[in-house]
Amino acid sequence: MKSGELLIIGGNEEKCKTGDILNTFVDLSRKRKGPMGILPSASEIPDEVSKDYIKVFKKLGVTDVEVINVNDRDEADDPKVLETVTELGALFITGGDQNRLADIIRETKLHTLLIELWKSGLVIGGTSAGASIMGEEMIIYSEMKNNEEERLRIEMGKGFGFEKKLLIDQHFSQRARFGRLISAIAENRELVGIGIDENTAIIVKGDQFEVIGEHQVFVVDGKDGSLVEFTRTDNGGEELTITDFKLHALTNGFCFNLSSRKIMKRKEA
Repeated sequence: MKSGELLIIGGNEEKCKTGDILNTFVDLSRKRKGPMGILPSASEIPDEVSKDYIKVFKKLGVTDVEVINVNDRDEADDPKVLETVTELGALFITGGDQNRLADIIRETKLHTLLIELWKSGLVIGGTSAGASIMGEEMIIYSEMKNNEEERLRIEMGKGFGFEKKLLIDQHFSQRARFGRLISAIAENRELVGIGIDENTAIIVKGDQFEVIGEHQVFVVDGKDGSLVEFTRTDNGGEELTITDFKLHALTNGFCFNLSSRKIMKRKEA
């Protein structure tokens, strides 16, 4: 059995009947029988977020939607929750705070189950925090330190690890996150950095992904690059000297091979 597709969204996706990204997720979800699950644990207002997505998915023709209410680690080990998740045909992970999401679910029975189900074909989608959580490593915090100059400080954490070689960053161009992804990859050069713009997504299937949506996806490849110098400043910022990193920018329909780390031609409609 092949692993299910991952639909990884850069956040702020169109929530309407003509929204291509969520339509695509619904189409992918039909490959497997069972309800569509919504996991809102990243949000501090899970009920409100869930209601929004229930409304959207029902407009898109989904008749059976199940909210997976998990607000602490005990609930993530609850046999009733695990039974409900086992029956799902697809799972959508909402936005919020990826650190909160990891604190609640990572290394629980639910986390183990999600990995097993994905490996057996469960389609999983995630937006914003639900996108960042897809990799083994994730950026959980960054800030600009304002002293004489602006200096970037980044904190890393552990995600769910569906795709261990990917480091996902979201709201990418809209929140000017290029610098923080470069910094993260400079210290984790075995990973492929993926920066996804809003209302844009990648569909990961096997060893490649396709871009869909309105804007761009950026790939930062530091495999053959070098971190020449890393300096931590007195105020907690980080300054890098790097060389030979590769940058790819993809738009709707283009694909990327994660083994060769090369762009592939646009997928024909």
